[in-house]
Amino acid sequence: MIRPFILAAAVAFVAGCVNMPPVNRAPEPPLAAVARVDLARYAGLWHEAARLPNSFERDCVAATATYTQREDGLVGVRNVCTKADGATSDVDGRAKIVDAASNAKLKVSFFGPFFVGDYWVIDLAPDYSWAIVGEPRGRYLWVLTRAEKIDDATKADLIARVRAKGYDPDALFWNPGV
Repeated sequence: MIRPFILAAAVAFVAGCVNMPPVNRAPEPPLAAVARVDLARYAGLWHEAARLPNSFERDCVAATATYTQREDGLVGVRNVCTKADGATSDVDGRAKIVDAASNAKLKVSFFGPFFVGDYWVIDLAPDYSWAIVGEPRGRYLWVLTRAEKIDDATKADLIARVRAKGYDPDALFWNPGV
């Protein structure tokens, strides 16, 4: 009975490797998370201003993420994707803190009991009006804002910050209307 499980796990692993997005970050210096995230202030609705293209948001022209503090100590995650035709799809997940000293490094899970996705807050506005979220391999990056639209000066500042973190800002997909 274990053999079918091993085969299924191997197929899932290979499929995941085939669909891995390219690395869009210089390997040096190593990616660092912010010193501290106040999870109560981080909770709430965030608009995805920009992202590195990825397979699970292929059709999204606008996306939001809502974070909540759960009673079990985990962080609730609800992502909503809006497509060009106005249709939406959503997914609920959860995240666990892996660096309690900073609350800036989390592992996320959207399917099953496994926490596999790295979610690092790598830059954060002092007033929590924007955040830049990445992961150490440089395959994923999100620029999140509290406001649905941002001005040109804020966008330019975020692009400079993405570049300073070693990512290629030209690879970003900016959601229309931002």
